[in-house]
Parts: sequence; C-alpha cells; structure tokens
Amino acid sequence: MSSISPSPALANDTPQGILCILTGMILFAAQDATMKLLIETYTVWQLIGVRGLITAAILVPAILILGGEHRLLTPHWRVHILRGALFAVGFSLFYAAFPYMNFASLVTIFFAAPLITAIMASVYLGEHIGIHRKAALAVGFVGVVISMKPGSDSFQWVSLLPLVCAVTYAISQIAVRRVGRSDSTLTIGLYTIVSAGLFVIPMSWALNALFGLGEHAPHLAFHWVLPALDATPALIGLGALGMVAYILLSRAYQVGDASAIAPFEYVYLPIAAVLGFFAWGEVPTWNTLAGMAFIIASGIYIGRREMADARRARTPAPTAETPFVPGHPPPIPPVDDR
Repeated sequence: MSSISPSPALANDTPQGILCILTGMILFAAQDATMKLLIETYTVWQLIGVRGLITAAILVPAILILGGEHRLLTPHWRVHILRGALFAVGFSLFYAAFPYMNFASLVTIFFAAPLITAIMASVYLGEHIGIHRKAALAVGFVGVVISMKPGSDSFQWVSLLPLVCAVTYAISQIAVRRVGRSDSTLTIGLYTIVSAGLFVIPMSWALNALFGLGEHAPHLAFHWVLPALDATPALIGLGALGMVAYILLSRAYQVGDASAIAPFEYVYLPIAAVLGFFAWGEVPTWNTLAGMAFIIASGIYIGRREMADARRARTPAPTAETPFVPGHPPPIPPVDDR
C-alpha cells in the first residue's frame, strides 16, 4: 500500500520488491482474518483502539531511534489527523460488515478504492488519465458492480459498507497527495492509525447513545472488556502483523519499480478467498469470483501500461494506480506531472 517513488540509488531490485509485496499481502490478509475472528469476542471499536495502541508502541520508539526524515512532530498533523478520522469511519464500517458478509466478497468490493481514487485524482488534482486507463477503470467498476449484484434478490444493503469505506479511503489518498513527500511513511502511519484508534472512542459512544447499535449488533456495542490472558498474543499479533506488512510494502516501493510492483497487490483478493474457505468454510459465489477477475484484470492491465510508460519517461506511477490494503494508510504517493 505504498506508492513512494523509488530513489535512483534503490530502484534496482524489483524482484526483492515483488517478494516484499507478496509477503506483505499475505500478512495483511492474516491481519484482517484475525480481526474477523476477534470480532466474535471483542467489539470493532476495541480492536481498532488496540491496533492504534500497538502501532504507537512500535512506531514511536522506531521513529525516535531512526530519526532523520522520521519525526514525531510534523507541520502536516492536521491532514494526518483528518485521514485518521476518515479511517475511523471507513474501517469501522468495513469491519462492521464482517459478521454478515463473505470475507472474499467484502474485500473484493473494497478494491473499488483505487478506481475511485483515480477519478478523484483526475477531478480534484487535474491528473491525466488516458483512454486506456479509463477503459481499464471501467472494467474494474464493472467487477465491483458484479460483486455487489444490485437489484437482485441476493443483494445485501450491508455490502454498501465496504463501498463507503472505499470512498473514505480514496478521499484520504487525495488528502495525503496535497501534503507532498515531506513526511516519512512511519510518521504518516503513526498519526493515521493512532488517531483512528482515538477517534473510535467518542464515535462509538455517540452512535450507541443515539441509535443503540449494540442492541442489534453486539460487535458494535460501546463495550470495552479487559482481554483474557490467552487472548493477548492474538491482540498483539493484530497490530504487529499490520505493522510488519506495512514496512514490507514500504520497502517494496523503495527498492523496486512501482509500476512493476503495484499489480501484485491484487494477490490479496485470491488470498482472501482461500482464507475465507479454510477459516470459515465460505465458498465464494460466482459473482464474487467474476467481480474479482474483472478487478484483477483491470489492475494488471493498468500496471502493464504504467511499466511501458515508465520505461519511456522514467517517471513514477500516478496516484490512479496506487495500491490499497484494507485497514492501513499508504505511504506518500509521488507527484505525477504527466
């Protein structure tokens, strides 16, 4: 979930970058599967809060030790906190849908995020999207629609939740684009994930006080419990898995060609389908598999176009093709002047 443009000194090991991104996707999928399992015992709010706490415990010392471009205080804190609020809202909805939706279907719909970001980048940032990318984006949106099956008897309104999450995620991408490349990935991750963990506290209280969510959905109740001792490793793992994956993805885009690496993000989709089958016995429906195929084809085609353009112009991949992973902020996208 990074789109940092590789520096000339580092951008010479794309195979290592691909290995990092594949490993990162596996870890991110494991993190989300862990979240889905823990929601059976803990509320969404508590798990997001715990993840923020673990992130702070990992990143604050790391930033202090590394120093340099990594900093605890940044003049762009308002933007990062805004992104934290977007993450709190969006991913609360994403995780709220876990008990009601097939894991693969949920993730497939979320992958509308890069498509939505492409459109927003064109409208609000003036980034150019050629006819080939427009066609590929259209194919991707067809995949999202197929996955949701609107208008059919099997359509679930809860499937709108990951779509709303995709929209908030896309908005966060546009927000960080305006910051530029003045903050490191660790600084952005610290502010975004920790502030999201703080935002869910008043948000969960207000939603339960106004609408009584906990009466209809126990995993959304304003209920915080002291974790059992035997659950502590799983809770720590929830945050650690995401942080290690985040670092791997950052490394991938530091050492490799972003255009060549980005399409490998879509390996997350079949991994989600496999996890859903073995962990919960979920068999993906035909529309989920078809939508997944459309979205993956769209991403791979765009990636190939970017590789060709990069070879000709030697410029970074545009925001329209930045990768997405549920639940985690991307590092800073490069500025695209094409």
